[in-house]
Amino acid sequence: MGRVWRCAGLRWAAGGPVLLWDGGRRSAVVPGKRVAFGVAEAGPRTCVGARGHPCAGRVAVGPRSTGARCEECARLDRAHSVAADTIADDPRPYRVYLAWFGPGMVKVGITAVERGSARLLEQGAVCFSWLGTGPLMAARRTEELLRAALGVPDRIPYAAKRAVRSALPGGADERAAEIAALHARAVALDGRPESLTAEPFRPVDHLRDFGLAGAPAAVGEVTELVPGGAVSGELVAAAGPDLHLATGRGVVVLDTRLMTGWGIRPAGDGIEGRAAFPVRRFGATVGGVQDGLF
Repeated sequence: MGRVWRCAGLRWAAGGPVLLWDGGRRSAVVPGKRVAFGVAEAGPRTCVGARGHPCAGRVAVGPRSTGARCEECARLDRAHSVAADTIADDPRPYRVYLAWFGPGMVKVGITAVERGSARLLEQGAVCFSWLGTGPLMAARRTEELLRAALGVPDRIPYAAKRAVRSALPGGADERAAEIAALHARAVALDGRPESLTAEPFRPVDHLRDFGLAGAPAAVGEVTELVPGGAVSGELVAAAGPDLHLATGRGVVVLDTRLMTGWGIRPAGDGIEGRAAFPVRRFGATVGGVQDGLF
């Protein structure tokens, strides 16, 4: 059978996205490259642990969980998370941003200045602009102000993001129009913390970084991995944690967070064209899941 690897997820580095594996191995995610792997038939999907520590009980987790953590490890992970608003004394400077994922899909968020735009790439933001920079709590208060005053959420489901990628406007100005209008309204609001330095509207577009410019539209998304299943396809785009793979029956989106916790083996002979994982077609009803799209 050969060696079984454990995927640690997709990360966006300076040179582009890479798949990380336990033990430090890295696989570059390059458009045009064939992506092929199988899931080991033996053993369930197990918890990936938290904050660099393995799960003490190697608890089994569900195949559709994108966090791949048991209840205890999920609690430990969120206990040290800025996103969960559990840290108030982080001395690092933070930025507030507006991010656009598709028509009618704008969110507000914060990220540490030292991370640059990595957080936006990880979320699959098609375009974004900074709003201001300052201490963590000032950034938090600004985020809450925008949510209340402008009705902008701080989260957008990944399923909603990937479902609209095939219908994105063709021009960068069109893609930036919604956040341009919201940025103008945001800087005019009263009550913004004085310690947050406002930043001008300078949209950053990720369409080409993701490989979505001119890419064929995806027809559906993988809903879960299964023991003994396999996948094979040509990578046409990568956005956030998602890989867009061209298969014999269309482009399908694979959320790499579904890979964590499984034993993954390199593809061998016989995987090409093999029936594999359940896929939900975009626009299908909740029960509209079909198998063997790959």
